[in-house]
Amino acid sequence: MINKITGKGRKVPTLWLYLGLFLLLMGGIRFAVPLFVFMPSARIERTPAAINLAYEDIFLRTSDNVQLHAWYIPAPDARATLLFFHGNAGNISHRFSSIQIFHDLGLSVFILSYRGYGQSKGRPSINGTKLDALAAWQWLTVEREIPAEKIVVFGRSLGGAVAMELMRSATPGALILESTFSSLADMSPFPAPIAPLLLGGDFWNSVRTARTLTIPVLCIHSRRDEVVPFRQGRRIYEAITSEKTFLEIQGDHNSGFMQSRGIYVAGLDRFLTQHFGER
Repeated sequence: MINKITGKGRKVPTLWLYLGLFLLLMGGIRFAVPLFVFMPSARIERTPAAINLAYEDIFLRTSDNVQLHAWYIPAPDARATLLFFHGNAGNISHRFSSIQIFHDLGLSVFILSYRGYGQSKGRPSINGTKLDALAAWQWLTVEREIPAEKIVVFGRSLGGAVAMELMRSATPGALILESTFSSLADMSPFPAPIAPLLLGGDFWNSVRTARTLTIPVLCIHSRRDEVVPFRQGRRIYEAITSEKTFLEIQGDHNSGFMQSRGIYVAGLDRFLTQHFGER
């Protein structure tokens, strides 16, 4: 009889032990998420002057008082201004191929370093990128007084998720998403039903945001993208209920836009001409 009571008594601490281990696992995963998501580089390797483009060094502050660094690269007789959100690795000094393409397409470019990247202060975080994006938007529309309808927001990879989060607070003239994932949960190795719980939330759910868009959207993706599956880009596109265009390119995640340069530039030009006029 004593043995039975003792046996039953052992179940309670065992249950608490499993619960504690589960909570510890969740805490560890949530702590580790930024380490896997963000891969910043602090060194600015060169400036737009290296490709003979005039530019301004811009320093701005977020609503939580973090100083950010950006470049504003004007184009003569620009047909619009591009707000550029880059991917998760490196910094703005690794985006010159894209900057040159957009500049040649008749766009002024405002490219932002997220907190913790390049010369921006602070540490990268999911919530921090939302504040960073909003600060960039406010700088363009308030400080520079650029009309919202003359701004096209562009995001590549993680930058597409950042751009989609900004769409909850801003309405630009158009949006371009390149190689963008459908949600952070979809990119995780965890089963769909429990992924948001383990990650601490349903972060960067671009499919959900896509259903609320009212502006023209261009989605760009490659079937050979080895980082963000093509099907995720299609999920975002199919969820959009506003005017939309899908441009399929070839090549891998990081250089597909250059491997498909002819198709890519022509597709961008058609979209921009339709919504912002000839360059």
